[in-house]
Amino acid sequence: MSALEPWLHVVGIGDAGLASLTAAARRAIAAGEVLVGGERHLAMVSEHPGERLLWRQPLEATLPELEARRGRRVVVLASGDPMCFGVGELLLRHFDLSELRVLPAPSTFSLVCARLGWSLPEVACLSAHSRPLSALRRHLAPGARLVALSRDGTTPHAIARLLQDLGFGASRLWVFEHLEGPAERVTEGTAAAWPDRSFAALNTVAIACAAGPSAAVHATAPGLPDDAFEFDEGMLTKREVRAATLARLSPLPGQRLWDVGAGSGAVAIEWLRAAGRGEAIAVEQDPRRCATIVRNADRLGTPELTVVPGQAPQCLTDLPAPDAVFIGGGVGEPEMIETCWRMLGTGGRLVANVVTVEGERRLLEWQAGHGGELTRIEVARLDGLGRYQVWRPALAVTQLTGRKP
Repeated sequence: MSALEPWLHVVGIGDAGLASLTAAARRAIAAGEVLVGGERHLAMVSEHPGERLLWRQPLEATLPELEARRGRRVVVLASGDPMCFGVGELLLRHFDLSELRVLPAPSTFSLVCARLGWSLPEVACLSAHSRPLSALRRHLAPGARLVALSRDGTTPHAIARLLQDLGFGASRLWVFEHLEGPAERVTEGTAAAWPDRSFAALNTVAIACAAGPSAAVHATAPGLPDDAFEFDEGMLTKREVRAATLARLSPLPGQRLWDVGAGSGAVAIEWLRAAGRGEAIAVEQDPRRCATIVRNADRLGTPELTVVPGQAPQCLTDLPAPDAVFIGGGVGEPEMIETCWRMLGTGGRLVANVVTVEGERRLLEWQAGHGGELTRIEVARLDGLGRYQVWRPALAVTQLTGRKP
């Protein structure tokens, strides 16, 4: 093997086995000295003379064994496109791209869209295989089209129940089993009248969303209704202020937010709903509120939210650095703003909200020494007063916004 040639080949293979492969993929497998894969994939190349290495669980546990075979021709067999919710992503976190050659087969998403006549760029491609099913919630909307990789044969039933519970019972589902293989089968029906039958562990669910009158529909734009969240009184950044706060935090794809003094977790949850591939860490010292944040995140489709129970700012220095920080509570704690500001990288955004005079004084002091913008946000809602109507003002919020140079 040439020193410049990748030693690690990642070959996507469909349910039809070797017959589904391109000539280049078949050559890569034939030349392999070590085959790596799950039992199903290794069984597809049963007559190959090379060494066989079965994936351990978790998959990361096998990586040292791959490293020990560096310099030999190693072929990793994967389902469909290894770079689409596949093992290719794991390998590229541990090996340099120059060491790999990826030979994809058509992804499950491509095959499903081809069967249904759907445009792939207009479909939300999801995985319920290694992620909580509640993550589907954020993608449910009238007319939305979703394709989800299943964890096992029970996933289609779980998705149908979830859709019914959320008022999407009229949604149409298709379950594809063993796509492209000799045992391929498709089952179609509505969530409300889903058939009581078993499915193969290898299946994929397509969903054409149809919302009923009671459907739980939430926009991805910031400013969800307050009653979308569970919260203690006073522990929620209210809708109008929350929308203004998220606008200042500027969610961007792949970036990380710290929500410090998170209360209900509303700001962190809305960040995740707005920022594709984003991350968020909610820091909250009250254990009961931490549990509330977890429930809110699950209900609103952001189960990936990380909740850190702890006292800020002491617990902050051990966290991965943020791209944006929201301080919703504890502004008056010594070194709170300073610690958050220090941990921000270049271009990072810091937003802090207060309602007390003492908190406002702290923001004024910071702004005088470090710059930034101070804004007063005042909201009033129409309310009844006997036979009359009045504007009832909420507490005014003073907001500090700073961008790190």
